[in-house]
Amino acid sequence: MRSNHSSNSIGSAGFPPYSSLHHVVKAFSRHLMRASLIVLLSASTLFAQAMSRGILSPPATLRPPGLKNVGIQQNLNQPIPADLAFTDDQGRSVRLGDYFGKKPIIFNLVYFTCPMLCGEELNGLESALRVLKFDVGNQFDVITVSFDPKDTPEAAAKKKAEILHRYNRPGAAAGWHFLVGQQPQITALANAAGFQYEYDSNTQQFAHSTAIMVLTPQGKIAQYYYGIDYPPSDLRLALVAASSEKIGTPVDELLLYCYHYDPAKGKYSATIVRVLRLAGIATILCLGMLFLVLFRRGPDRPSRGPQGAIRVS
Repeated sequence: MRSNHSSNSIGSAGFPPYSSLHHVVKAFSRHLMRASLIVLLSASTLFAQAMSRGILSPPATLRPPGLKNVGIQQNLNQPIPADLAFTDDQGRSVRLGDYFGKKPIIFNLVYFTCPMLCGEELNGLESALRVLKFDVGNQFDVITVSFDPKDTPEAAAKKKAEILHRYNRPGAAAGWHFLVGQQPQITALANAAGFQYEYDSNTQQFAHSTAIMVLTPQGKIAQYYYGIDYPPSDLRLALVAASSEKIGTPVDELLLYCYHYDPAKGKYSATIVRVLRLAGIATILCLGMLFLVLFRRGPDRPSRGPQGAIRVS
């Protein structure tokens, strides 16, 4: 009996039986899955933290050679210096503060001789603004500043005419400002906006990222939108929010309550708790109105049919 028991527990070849191996494999698989889940969650957390610091700003040690100073660092709620002096597309000396204090502002940094990204960025912005019912120069302004000190007011005027020809709305010329400046002012502005770029002497071009910023009327950075394609619905909500809801409609205010701007993603996402809360309130109001109507009607009264018969309707 003893020898049979040993044979059953060890196996004829000295290895554990199949059932024991099966349990060992299952236990190992469970531990492996737990470890993988922990690693995945940790990576997700680190990725989210990196996103919150600016999705176009990886650490300098991870950037390719020549791009160590290229990226965008979010400086939310920080002011754009109002005293920085520039020259507009008509050759006039202006300060950035001249455009503050009245309306929300869409702000971006490009250079007017850029052969690739800058033109795409401006075209993408113009296309998004063309969809909005808000008008440049009416509900909001746009400030486009060149970060190339060699750009001239003539180059700014040429680019402005090109963009406004496509936008084709009255009053836009007075609300979309194209500016050029000197290197000290450009550097101060880029640092305030978190805009990092680098000049490549070999190609004589700038390496840079693309983004637009939405400013409050006081010139504080409210939101960033990356890339060259900007959802018009998000831009509308951003402008309404930046204006402290002084523009827009009650529908915009309702959407702002239900949606929240996510700096990591650079877009608005639904706030489920608030949506459910509003749905609950709407349900209660509908039920209240139904009960009120039924109460006012009162109970059904019997009515007399033909030949004096009582009929309940």
